[in-house]
Amino acid sequence: MVELDERIITEAIIHRFFEKLRANLDVDVAIVGCGPSGLVAGTLLAEAGKRVAIFERKLSIGGGMWGGGMLFNEIVVQESALHLLQRFGIRYVPYRDHYYAADSIEAVTSLARAAVQAGATIFNTVTVEDVVMRPDRVIGLVINWTPVEMAGLHVDPLAIHARFVVDATGHDTEVVRVVAKKVPGKLNTPSGQIEGEKSMWSERAESLTLENTREVFPGLYVAGMAANATYGGPRMGPIFGGMLLSGEKVARELIQRLSDP
Repeated sequence: MVELDERIITEAIIHRFFEKLRANLDVDVAIVGCGPSGLVAGTLLAEAGKRVAIFERKLSIGGGMWGGGMLFNEIVVQESALHLLQRFGIRYVPYRDHYYAADSIEAVTSLARAAVQAGATIFNTVTVEDVVMRPDRVIGLVINWTPVEMAGLHVDPLAIHARFVVDATGHDTEVVRVVAKKVPGKLNTPSGQIEGEKSMWSERAESLTLENTREVFPGLYVAGMAANATYGGPRMGPIFGGMLLSGEKVARELIQRLSDP
């Protein structure tokens, strides 16, 4: 039996990570937020041959889907999004009147596996603290380690370039907030600013999630709950069809735009 050498183990981790980091300094799409909409978008974009990096500020991925509803780790998906559960091999059971229930842990792990195997790269514990800007659009992200942010350390960040950025950070709209505060110009919203999330109305929220998935500033799209929070839609709670469909929509639109001459 070969004796294990801690130096080789360390070398392998460092070498492999920096290979991933170097390969994602310039991507087609940078997605911020590794919840259901970000994972679906990342998978479909990568399957279409686009270079995709997904950045998640937490150690765990999956966003709100991990916890189901109030830590009951089941989620509900309506019939309009059932094809996405089927596409990602997520088992489900019919409940009643076109509602379907699925295990939240299986849902997250299935989406994550699909994204990575399609070719998207996930960077967890990475915080997006700013955007890279040019006169007419957002062209990238400014990133740092989440523990650096949490500790309040004065450590300069690094930057990556992207042809498009997707804010899929959920209720917090982390990227849109930076753009609204620091970048010249107005958002593509009624007020030109973040409209703010409204209280729960599941039916309305699910339809608006899809409607609000769009380009909110040149080079910047919103998806998932970030789309509703940006455009003033209500929250929906632990029904996730809109999240999945939003990821599908933003991927479809970006594939088209990235293919345009």
